[in-house]
Parts: sequence; structure tokens; C-alpha cells
Amino acid sequence: MITVKVELGARSYPILIGLGLLADKNLLSSVIPGKQVMVVTNEVVAPLYEKFLRTGLTNRDYRVVTLADGEQYKTLVSFERIMTALLEARYERSATIVALGGGVVGDIAGFAAASYQRGIKFIQIPTTLLAQVDSSVGGKTAVNHPLGKNMIGAFYQPQAVIADLGTLETLPDRELKAGLAEVIKYGLLGDRVFLDWIEANLDALVARDSTTLIYAIERSCRVKAAIVMADENESGQRALLNLGHTFGHAIEHALGYGVWLHGEAVAAGMCMAARLSCRLKLITHADCARVIHLITRAGLPSAPPVEVSAEALLEAMRVDKKNKDGQIRLVLFDALGATRLHDDYATSALYAVLHGEQCGVTA
Repeated sequence: MITVKVELGARSYPILIGLGLLADKNLLSSVIPGKQVMVVTNEVVAPLYEKFLRTGLTNRDYRVVTLADGEQYKTLVSFERIMTALLEARYERSATIVALGGGVVGDIAGFAAASYQRGIKFIQIPTTLLAQVDSSVGGKTAVNHPLGKNMIGAFYQPQAVIADLGTLETLPDRELKAGLAEVIKYGLLGDRVFLDWIEANLDALVARDSTTLIYAIERSCRVKAAIVMADENESGQRALLNLGHTFGHAIEHALGYGVWLHGEAVAAGMCMAARLSCRLKLITHADCARVIHLITRAGLPSAPPVEVSAEALLEAMRVDKKNKDGQIRLVLFDALGATRLHDDYATSALYAVLHGEQCGVTA
């Protein structure tokens, strides 16, 4: 088992990465505190992995809330279901919520933990690659609103993250590739050596080689942990983790939540960020082509769907947490492996990218 520590003073916690962790009763019993445990999961994950928690957490007041699967269910309605279950069970402040699932489950369950009686303990057990490398780490919790993605939420750190590589064995290929988008993001935004490694090992990652996956998960978590430790509440450096996300969230919103996976939208968004950076002469055509080639090699989209208009994307981008004084702020490239938050770009260049102009580089 590999341990990555997120050092945040009293809110510090470990990320535990390994194979067979869910079958380790002693580990589960020691990491998950409290007599009252509410497991939040979804209808796909529950039949596969909830039994391990039930077996490993004996002598607990143990309850399960099973949500529908999909981004379209990351709503206040699902949040209310969890809150109602906690209240009906008369759970106290010493209770623990365990998120067993992907990013949607983790985000909703975390927001519920942050809100119930002004905060109870929270454990993340991510079962998708995207959640293991990204959404389970850092304490961002939220639900979506019809007018904007992740606009209702809180920063709330878990007590621990348990990333069992075995859960990836049942992950559909599409979900695995969506998770690779976030792995690629870490190389692109600030770790050129990791970017080179991803390019060299991408085929092994797609083939689910366990040694390669464990390294990718560990390295991604270390990159994210370092950024979170430096800027827990996203007042500066942490905004770089949103590379591709302003475009990606706009795609998800305009297309309808759940049509594209989050990682697919982020992949297209990173290519759009590269094209805008190229158009602004921040990076070369060769660098832009390298981003697009890596994304397409991973089996991910490099542009938004044709049925989504530039106007719809722009309208959605106007509702983004990074915006300031009405200005859409974007994470763009200064070089591959080096990114920065920009608000002084030419709007004509943004419009050109939204309208699909390629700046001489195609997928």
C-alpha cells in the first residue's frame, strides 16, 4: 500500500493507494471512525463493492443510501435524500459518511457531510480512475444547478481517501479513458517529466497495466496534494487544476449533464485551451498539436460536439467560479507543463476557438 499525505494541519489526511484494500477488514475498521456509518453509493457500484464495507464494518449502526448513476443526478434532490436518511436514522455529530463511487457520489456525499449538523466525518472510497486521481482529493464538494455546474458546495476535507485499484477492473473502457483525461491534465499543467512519462506509457495505461496505473494514480495525487496544500481554498495556485474545465463545464452544461462524461468534456476543453494558447502565441503549433495528439491517442474527444453552438458555450462560460468582475478567466499554457490563469486575452481569439477555428492544428 502506498500512502500520500495531504498536510493541512488539523485537516490533514492520508490517501491510501493499493490493490485489495476493500477486502482488508482491519484497514476499513481502523480508517472509518464512529459507530454510526452512512454509506452513499450508486446503483452501479453498490452491487459490486458495498458488500465489502458491510463485512468490514461490523458492530456499527450501518445504513446505505443508493443514488441513481450519472452526472444528471448530482442535484439538490439527491443531496436532500442523503440528509433525510441521516435525520430519519437520528445520526449524531459523531457519525461518518462514506462515499463509495465515482466523482458524482463523492461530491454529493461530501457536501452532505459538510452540511449535516454543520459538519460530520467523511471518507472517500473512489471507484473510478477520475475520482481516484482527482475528485476524491482536495475537499471540493458540490452539486450542480440548472444554471451552472458545481455552483452550490463547500470546501470540506475527508478524513481519508482509500483508492483500491481493484475497483478499476469493473470500470467500463469509456470511464477509464475519461479518468485518463485528468491524469494527462497533471502533466500538462505543471509536471513536464510526468507528461513525458504519460506519453511513453499511455498504451499500458489504456490496457490497465496495474503497475503503470498505480504509478499514475500516485503521481497524480502527489501533484494535486502539493497544490492543495499550497492553496486549499483556491485563492491562487489551485485554480490551475481547472485546466480545460471552464470549457469542459460549458460543454457539459450546454449538452446536458450526463451526455458526455466529465473527463471527456475536460479533454476537449484542454485541447481548446491549447488552441487558444496557440492563437495567442503563448505556445507553438507543435506544442498545440502534441496536446491534441495525446488526447486523441487516449481515445478522448479533442473538440466539443458539433451540435453545441459557440453561443451556448460562451453563455455557460459566463457562469464560472473563476470569473471576476464579469471577465471569463481561463487557465492557459505558457508552455507544456506550465500554465497560468489569464484574463487579459483577446476576446476575438476566444470567439475563434469557440467557433471551431483550428489555428492551423487539427485533431
